[in-house]
Amino acid sequence: MFRIVTDTSSNLPTAYLQAENITVIPFTFHTESGEQSCMDTASFDAKAFYTAMRNGEKVTTSQIPPQRFVEYLTPMLQAGEEDVLFVSMSSGISGSYASSKIAANQLAEEFPERKILTVDTYCASLAEGIVVMRAVECRREGLSIDETYKILRALRHRIAQIFTVGDLRYLKRTGRLSNLEAAVGTVLQIKPLLKGDPEGKIVCFAKVRGRQRAIEEMAKCYEALVVSPETQTVCISHADCEADAQILASMLRRSKPPKDILIVDYEPVTGSHVGPGALALFFISSDNVRNI
Repeated sequence: MFRIVTDTSSNLPTAYLQAENITVIPFTFHTESGEQSCMDTASFDAKAFYTAMRNGEKVTTSQIPPQRFVEYLTPMLQAGEEDVLFVSMSSGISGSYASSKIAANQLAEEFPERKILTVDTYCASLAEGIVVMRAVECRREGLSIDETYKILRALRHRIAQIFTVGDLRYLKRTGRLSNLEAAVGTVLQIKPLLKGDPEGKIVCFAKVRGRQRAIEEMAKCYEALVVSPETQTVCISHADCEADAQILASMLRRSKPPKDILIVDYEPVTGSHVGPGALALFFISSDNVRNI
């Protein structure tokens, strides 16, 4: 057996994490109230958080430092019964994966009899969550940590991450758009469609006019790219736009119905970067989906 560990970016419901005995290491974010973390999605007041952002509250975030990994993983390794598989947010958008490698190397020297494997998912939010859920399935099927690690590293190339945003200024702050693009887009109601690239970075692949058109295009991408939807849980994250998430889910069910659809509020760290009104769709596709 092995312990599955992830970070709060994976955005999975707290009840699921507890039921599957998954350990979560927190990212932290800073608001006017000081440093915080979101370890319980069930108690996170997403509407209040994103309303505050709309009203001008600044949110900054911090990557997970190596010492936090050490603090969380050491007790597991000291127990001497389980190896550790850490499923990480994309190295393309955060330095936390690098921190996990530093910690793993340090702990490997202290606990040479234990395996500590880290997976860079090239994903965030529920795209990362899909990888975590596959790890759970592997463990349930009795696969070893090495077999699971190999499966997850292959799966990460097959996860489609498609999203749009409600306000271009949050992408501008993180360097996704130039000032000119952001200004023109806001005036003309241009909505970008973004995806995860082969290196786990976020890139814009299309622009459409209007929110409804953006949602329709996301559904078209799903219809064109999804593989075996009847076998998978398709995931939707939203930053205080539940109605749009439900509209998108309805489109998916009419198009190529998946086995299930999981809809969650964006947790605050990833959500603060995409901003209020962000809507994201995650599903399993073909091996080259990140290049499309």
